[in-house]
Amino acid sequence: MSAALASGLSFAPVFTPQATAQETLMRTLTVTGQGEESVPTTKTQVNLGVDVQGSDATAVQREVAQRTAAVVELLRSRSVEKLETTGIQLSPRYNYENGRSEVIGYSGSNTVSFRMPTESVGSLLDDAVNAGANQIRGISFVAADSALESARQQALREAVADAQTQASAVLDSLNLTVQEVIGIQINGAAPPQPIPLQRAAEYAAASDDATTPVIGGEQTVRAQVTLQIRY
Repeated sequence: MSAALASGLSFAPVFTPQATAQETLMRTLTVTGQGEESVPTTKTQVNLGVDVQGSDATAVQREVAQRTAAVVELLRSRSVEKLETTGIQLSPRYNYENGRSEVIGYSGSNTVSFRMPTESVGSLLDDAVNAGANQIRGISFVAADSALESARQQALREAVADAQTQASAVLDSLNLTVQEVIGIQINGAAPPQPIPLQRAAEYAAASDDATTPVIGGEQTVRAQVTLQIRY
């Protein structure tokens, strides 16, 4: 009876979930695509400062406050964006001689940051100097948020297409066929850093018949997408 039962049995290979996963992994191509999209900058980010020196700390701080208030009032009247105070400082100035230090006065400063359309920045800087500002601590150029988001999406599409093109070239050369995408990873599509203008120095107002020229550039959004493709 046992022999008869044994003769009637047949054995088939058993594929466990683990074995299936290993087989899928063995037949997987991983490829990374690149995408890049450039957009013109239309906004300028400015860090504008007021620096004052004097012999009395109270007088220095008062003058800094008065001049900064005038600058802020001007900026608000021009409806600048993202206006904020980014730094306030008051510190003594020393004279060092014969191994000894002596307080000879005080330095005070206030810095405000704002953003506005690039085509209007030059004339505003000139007016801000007349209002009391005497330092440009930094200028950088940025694209509009909506333009950057559109560029990001386009860069991602380009990265996906690039990855698919690479995968097809490899598999076609090996007479293999793409079955399906089993994994997607976005490695990068962060907003680009603002483009800095290489100038941060004491500012002198433009002459009466000229406006300070400020010209932006382009920001480039880059993206990487990694695909895992079963073949």
